[in-house]
Amino acid sequence: MGEFDMVDRQRDLEGKRVLVTAGPTQEAIDPVRFISNHSTGRMGYAIAEVARDRGARVVLVSGPVSLEAPEGVELVSIVSAQDLFDAVSARYAECDAVVAAAAVADYRPKTVADNKMKKKDGDLSIELERTPDTLSWLGAHRVAGQRLCGFSMETCNVLENSRGKLTRKNVDMICANSLREEGAGFGTATNHLTLISREHEVDLPMLSKADAADALLTELFSLDPLPASTEGE
Repeated sequence: MGEFDMVDRQRDLEGKRVLVTAGPTQEAIDPVRFISNHSTGRMGYAIAEVARDRGARVVLVSGPVSLEAPEGVELVSIVSAQDLFDAVSARYAECDAVVAAAAVADYRPKTVADNKMKKKDGDLSIELERTPDTLSWLGAHRVAGQRLCGFSMETCNVLENSRGKLTRKNVDMICANSLREEGAGFGTATNHLTLISREHEVDLPMLSKADAADALLTELFSLDPLPASTEGE
């Protein structure tokens, strides 16, 4: 068996509460159209299931996916980035760790049409606005002893961009991967993650998403969490 095979797992996260986000968000244009991405939620669901199997109480905040809800996990279904922010901000304070694996839309239409937009001659422009940045908000509102982990899927300068995100978001760890690497993109059964923290980087081999989740949780809970935020006090 390999180093990251999950055999005879100890319930080392017993008593911990872990919040995981997963899947895409959908940002409405009109009642029948939306902006989204190719995320299937498989990585986030794997993290939720492994955390559960290691003894944690797990809350899974999930965008629209075709996956079955994991047994023994509290599932909170959301659609938009605003929904995700509302669900996470209402629950994060009671959690020992938050793993933000969802592929959240950075932009949404500034206005949403009440009726289906009809096709017309010529081009169409849609004005976009920023969505809430849930991970940055968590980094600014973290509670004592809490560990925060984000994901960084990149198409170039993977490690450089991910290190920058670690600092900007004020999180303990960023899981970096490349959309261009075969076997590590959306919808695959495997993933190649580099776990980046302030202490070091751990370059995992190509693993099943369950084994990658197991290694991710082990690394995250081995880190000393950053201090609690004083913002808003």
